[in-house]
Amino acid sequence: MIKIGVSGGCGRMGKRIIKLAKEDKDFTVVFGLENKEYSDVGKIIDGVRIGDDPQEVKKCDCLIDFSAPQATVGYIPYLVEFRKCAVIGTTGLDEDQQNKVKEAAKNIPIVFSPNMSVGVNLLFKLIDDAAKILKGYQVDIEEAHHIHKKDAPSGTAKKIAKIINEQGFSIKVEDIKAERVDEIVGDHKVVFESDVDKIELFHSAKTRDIFAQGALLAAKWIIGKSPGLYSMDDVLFGAKF
Repeated sequence: MIKIGVSGGCGRMGKRIIKLAKEDKDFTVVFGLENKEYSDVGKIIDGVRIGDDPQEVKKCDCLIDFSAPQATVGYIPYLVEFRKCAVIGTTGLDEDQQNKVKEAAKNIPIVFSPNMSVGVNLLFKLIDDAAKILKGYQVDIEEAHHIHKKDAPSGTAKKIAKIINEQGFSIKVEDIKAERVDEIVGDHKVVFESDVDKIELFHSAKTRDIFAQGALLAAKWIIGKSPGLYSMDDVLFGAKF
């Protein structure tokens, strides 16, 4: 049985990960972590104690992190010290924070992905194939999320732009259309358009469970892996594209 800790345990994603993990015979949730300012710190939620001490990571086999950038980099020294693997789904990390994740991956295995959804990662592959073929097309990226999401555009939309740009396009982050509306879980659309046709690739998340399921899949996969920085491409397809 895999012992997991969940950082961001009081957040929308953290709560779903805890619930789904408790329903999976392969997992036991040994703790949740949150910022000490949260009122739920010290309480038992869904059978899991929520704490604020990063030393807790020594109790788990794998830390699943859906917190905030500053919290993510705060856990990293403890993950390295106790040689624990991690699944990081936190978005909005700046370049320096991302470099800290990459540096840690020299010592421990880390799955780091802006989107843990199996469907979205299939979308990434379809977009990559389309961008290889549709040279000369106008490309637009649109995304929409709930009003509580702090970063815009989303990490997923930025990765989509990166995938397309690797095929010779030049999409800027500021060109991405980002909306924060109601309680939308997550919509991403890419439009390839020419004078003669238009091709749209679209993914809509119905519930946060798709991200939680992907994170738990990644946690199962990362156990026993060598130190390194992995993505959901590796988890799902066995190789980066």
